[in-house]
Parts: sequence; structure tokens; C-alpha cells
Amino acid sequence: MQTAVISSPFRLSTISTHSRIPSRNNASIRLPPIRMAHTETGPSVAVVGVTGAVGQEFLKVISDRNFPYRSIKMLASSRSAGKQLTFEDKEYVVEEMKDESFDGVDIALFSAGGGISKKMGPIAVEKGCIVVDNSSAFRMTEGVPLVIPEVNPEAMAHIKVGKRQGALIANPNCSTIICLMAVTPLHRHAKVKRMVVSTYQAASGAGAAAMEELELQTREVLAGKPPTCNIFSQQYAFNLFSHNAPVGENGYNEEEMKLVKETRKIWNCQEVQVTATCIRVPVMRAHAENVNLQFENPLDEDTARQILKEAAGIVVIDDRASNHFPTPLEVSSKDDVAVGRIRRDISLNGNYGLDIFVCGDQIRKGAALNAVQIAEKLL
Repeated sequence: MQTAVISSPFRLSTISTHSRIPSRNNASIRLPPIRMAHTETGPSVAVVGVTGAVGQEFLKVISDRNFPYRSIKMLASSRSAGKQLTFEDKEYVVEEMKDESFDGVDIALFSAGGGISKKMGPIAVEKGCIVVDNSSAFRMTEGVPLVIPEVNPEAMAHIKVGKRQGALIANPNCSTIICLMAVTPLHRHAKVKRMVVSTYQAASGAGAAAMEELELQTREVLAGKPPTCNIFSQQYAFNLFSHNAPVGENGYNEEEMKLVKETRKIWNCQEVQVTATCIRVPVMRAHAENVNLQFENPLDEDTARQILKEAAGIVVIDDRASNHFPTPLEVSSKDDVAVGRIRRDISLNGNYGLDIFVCGDQIRKGAALNAVQIAEKLL
């Protein structure tokens, strides 16, 4: 079988050359092997939305982490059905997702949009499948765990593979995951009263098509041509603008309200005060966030720095002498969330406030890695 090797829309960022991510118009996808995770004792897995940016990253993370699987189904819409995909030295045909696609499936990783999740997620659950959903469809649904494994694994402790009892587990929004990975270790020590977040969000948050458009616009603007604006309503290259999510009556857009609501649910703390401003910036991959924290109990910056150095999934980049702090490029295609600019908030008396700057890969820890880590805890 001949499989085309396609160009990657991520090539402006620091992604490993060992992966090939699809352009929308290509009929074939190749992901060369990293590790062999196939085992007869592992769960049966389905990847829903496999041809998308996050779907492709699901596969890369499964291979990177040697996640055990007995079988794996590659599912997508009818538009992508029939495409050839090579994963861990085996050829697959992408299948159109149907009700019967989930027969015998233990774990389904969904990243095909909220509409698909709402329609197909409950069907998969009825068939005894545990659905880990990357969309916003079920995040605030009562009884559905919203999980960051390093933060609140106890929320999903009652769900395990092998019981043949279907369940839904929601992946938080990417900006929430990246934020709370850094803030939760500090919250455990000093309890956050108020959190002010400003995000600088990459094109990857809007999918592969947005990344392609940013690359295209950059070329067009540099060539003196008007930019093509199909994904966003305005020029993205060499520009930044308020996040393109719909704005509500309170003046906050949906992306900002996700940070507010999801933080409270994940922490099981309705009294924490959260406000956010979300901005789309012309970065290909990986989000950045400035986070201002006010605590109930004192926490000095040296203690905070040490807490973060010891936290799982965190790397501290905080070199004042050389002015070296986290950047999106440094965390692109990386698992860890980077934290720097750790400093006392001088607008507050005492050690009751901190500012930190956080960067994390939106596709990796902000989506695919977090979902696979959830799946690991199901075993």
C-alpha cells in the first residue's frame, strides 16, 4: 500500500520531525513508530476525530507513553473515512463513526467537537465504553468528572476499565489545564482567594485549519498581499485580538467563563474568585498566561518557587539574571508546563499575593496528553 507523506501545518513551531500531521485536503497520514504499545492484555481503544490536530496528537502521546492497547480504532466523520493512516508500523483505514463503532470498545478518546460528543458520547457510554471527551459538551454537567490527573484524580477514582460500566470523563479547557497545573500546588499551600488570568492563546487552540491560515497570512502579508481570513474574521498575522469565542451579556466571552467555572468545579471550591481576559496571539502552538494570585495565607516567592520545582508536570524557568523565562517555543511539543516570573505582588501588603507567568502546549498537556493521562488512571 502506498502512503503519502504529507506536509505539516505545524512546521513554523518546534515540533519533532518524527510526526506528520495532516493537511485538510490530504488523503493519507503517516505517523512513524516511536514505541510499540500493542498488548493482548490492554484495553480496546477508539480515537474519535483522529484526523484532527488533537486526534493526531492522541496517537503520538499513546506511542510516546507506551500506553497499552489491545486494539485501536481510527474514527472520524464521513468526510475523512477511507483515508489511510500508518501508526506503529501498522496500516489503518479511518472509519466513519457510527453507533456500532463502539461495540467492544473500552476507552474512547473524543476530540471531534461538542456536537459530535453530545450525539455519540452517550451512545458509546450505553455500550459500556468510558469516554474521555476533549470538548466542552459535558464539562459542567453534574456527575461528570472534570479532571486534571495531577490536580484532582480523586474525581474519577470510581471509574475503571474492566467493569464494563460506561462513563463520561471531561477534559478541561486547554487554558484551564495550563493555568491550574501551575496554580494548584500553590493553592494547596496557601489557598487562593482570587485569581486574575490574562491569556495569550496560540492558533493551535482553533485547530489545524487556523494554524494553516496563520502560516498563509504571514506569507501573504510579507508579500504585500491582503490576508486570507476564513477561520477568523480579521487579520491574524502580525496582530492580536480578543479571543474569538462569543461574548455574553456580562461582557465576558465563553473562553473566559470556562476558566471561571472550570476552576471552581475542579477545585470543588465555589467561593474562589476568578476573572480572566483571553487574547488570541499570532503564535503557532502553545499558550501563555499571566496569573495574579491573592491568598488567604501568606506565601513568599522563594517558598512558591520551591513548591513549583517539586510539583509534578511543572518545570520552573525563572532566571532573572539572564532575563530567561518561559516562552511558547520552549514548551511546544513538550509535556511539562513551564512557570516563571515568580514574584511577590507589590500591590498587596505582606506575602499574600504572587504573579506568575505560565506556558504550556495547548495540543499536548492542554488536550491530548491530559486525556491519555486520564485513560492511564482507568487501567
